[in-house]
Amino acid sequence: MSLIRIQSEALDLQEVIDAVSHPAAGAVVTFAGVVRDHHDGRRVTAMAYEAYGSMAEHKLRQITAEVADRWPDVRVAILHRTGKLEIGDASVMIAASAPHRAEAFDACEYAIDTLKQVVPIWKKEAYEDGEVWLEHEHRLAQDQALG
Repeated sequence: MSLIRIQSEALDLQEVIDAVSHPAAGAVVTFAGVVRDHHDGRRVTAMAYEAYGSMAEHKLRQITAEVADRWPDVRVAILHRTGKLEIGDASVMIAASAPHRAEAFDACEYAIDTLKQVVPIWKKEAYEDGEVWLEHEHRLAQDQALG
């Protein structure tokens, strides 16, 4: 069973690594998304994440099942944080383990890309002069594709 969780507490990279590590894994790839101090030329002072918890975890389970279907030897763990985060705080952590690095890298990239597209998590950036909710990247891409 994969580790997936939406939580308000700080994320622990070692917990994510431990969840996927096993004797046959020759590679463990990790990804950590962190709050940066700028976006679109504006200074970011903090970030807030909200999630539809049960649906978000359901979608994360779907992602881990898709990873298992595509890469049977890969184990994956995904944690996402909610609440107010400061600059440098991790908002998401993913670990993927596999016998070889290529599959671990591919599965990790697939997991974050799919998470950004389908998991109901919203983010609000705080600036010195106010806050703004950000659209999901996939919604912007869909709107552009529809013309």
